[in-house]
Amino acid sequence: MKIVFLIPLAVLSWVSTAWAQDRIYRCGNEYTNTVTESQSKSCKLISGGNVTVVQAHKPSANRAASAPQPGQRVDAGDQRAKDSDSRLILESELKKAEARHVELLKEYNNGEPEKLGPETRNQQKYLDRVAELKAAISRNESDIDGIRRELSRVPSAAVSSSSLK
Repeated sequence: MKIVFLIPLAVLSWVSTAWAQDRIYRCGNEYTNTVTESQSKSCKLISGGNVTVVQAHKPSANRAASAPQPGQRVDAGDQRAKDSDSRLILESELKKAEARHVELLKEYNNGEPEKLGPETRNQQKYLDRVAELKAAISRNESDIDGIRRELSRVPSAAVSSSSLK
């Protein structure tokens, strides 16, 4: 009879410890359930609610080694290659923006674009499209100016071989 009484008591104590959560301590931005660690760092006990901790992924060794650290100098050859790539990208963007500008000016036709289908009967639609074209031309001019400013900041790709020695 004594064994029958002890088994439910053991099961009950095991279930209650499984339901009970360990004490969680917050130490700045870190959490711990180790009492000795929490006392040594003067952590605060968190009461109520559950804590979910997601581990951050560490960058791979290859990527971390290739990326320059803040304050660290970049190799001159690498910097020239980056500058050259930047210049090529900016020049291609400038060509696209200038081509778009030519198209917009042609469509705008000095403020009198050709009327499209429904615009022949509805003057307001025509006026709205003219205003949109004018705004698009203005934005495009602003974009071109910005790209040219960026191009002026990027060092020229033509570097003489005497300066490399």
